[in-house]
Amino acid sequence: MTDINAAISAAASGMRAQTVRMRIAAENVANANSAGANPNEEPFRRRIPLLETTTLASGAQGGEVRGAAFDMTDFRTEYNPSHPAAGDDGYVRLPNVDTLVEMMDLREATRAYEANLNMIEAARGMTNRALELLRR
Repeated sequence: MTDINAAISAAASGMRAQTVRMRIAAENVANANSAGANPNEEPFRRRIPLLETTTLASGAQGGEVRGAAFDMTDFRTEYNPSHPAAGDDGYVRLPNVDTLVEMMDLREATRAYEANLNMIEAARGMTNRALELLRR
């Protein structure tokens, strides 16, 4: 496999990893206010993607998501005694999701995805130029 193909496969693996990262951040944002149905039910718990470097078939280094871990930080609490999930003290446990952090992570993943896409476009452009030179 050529160096250009190896670069393309590395960038493609990065794009796949960033896509999963964006999906997990979107799920976290979508559930940022998902409290339990009753006081004994735990609210949504934030998930964190586990990214890992891997060696691809081309020999290049790439990235992939090996799964997602639960963020074990404490849940937020809000005083709302009329909520069905409120405890005896009137507080409701809410997800441990900070939408600002999730939006920053989503933006970072989007930029990394775009950088990998630019790498693929540059490699394709180099291949096309080389073919044009060979045709002359």
